[in-house]
Amino acid sequence: MKRYLVAGLLVWVPLGITLWVLHFLITTLDQTLLLFPTEARPDTLLGYHVPGLGVVLSFGILLLTGVVAANFLGARLIRVWEAVLGRIPVVKSIYSSVKQVSDTLLSDSGNAFRKALLVEFPHDGAWTIAFMTGTPAPAVSIHLDDEHVSVYVPTTPNPTSGYFIIVPKSRVRDLDMTVDEALKYVISMGVVAPRGRAHDIAVAGPPLARAAPATALANTASDPRN
Repeated sequence: MKRYLVAGLLVWVPLGITLWVLHFLITTLDQTLLLFPTEARPDTLLGYHVPGLGVVLSFGILLLTGVVAANFLGARLIRVWEAVLGRIPVVKSIYSSVKQVSDTLLSDSGNAFRKALLVEFPHDGAWTIAFMTGTPAPAVSIHLDDEHVSVYVPTTPNPTSGYFIIVPKSRVRDLDMTVDEALKYVISMGVVAPRGRAHDIAVAGPPLARAAPATALANTASDPRN
């Protein structure tokens, strides 16, 4: 009975959590419909609630904002808007900090969280997964001898908390896995191992080892003594 209960949990727990997250996202995004006047809301016009309309509306707002921000006039309007926010004492500090982080994380030209690394942490001989966030600031790098990199070491199973450390570049190892695979590996506490190139080699064997028997057979067949 215990084995059957565990098998049932393995089926329903991931499904239940997925449905709960989707319900939370849809319910939260449906709140964007409150931006419309009461008489113009879909619930009033149709006479019943349609789940997911807030998701469509949010997607449309983001898409329209991106189109406006991508042209010359829109970029100037955004700069004016940011200048206005920059004059408000409390809002200035919050907005500028959040914008710097979002620009770093979401920019295509940035290096933040673009590479999964293997670093020694919290002490020598203990290795963990980390993500490269860039290079040390000039005020920091002048105190360092060799080339260093800035990395973020997430905690498990909650990767939103972690440690920011600066380590020598020679002491980090690039991993043959994507950032998504590395996050799954961290969140699962090492249970969900990524299937990368190293895994394929471990299963099938090194290329030279697989080719050796065929090469030896060909040499044997071409030998006139055989």
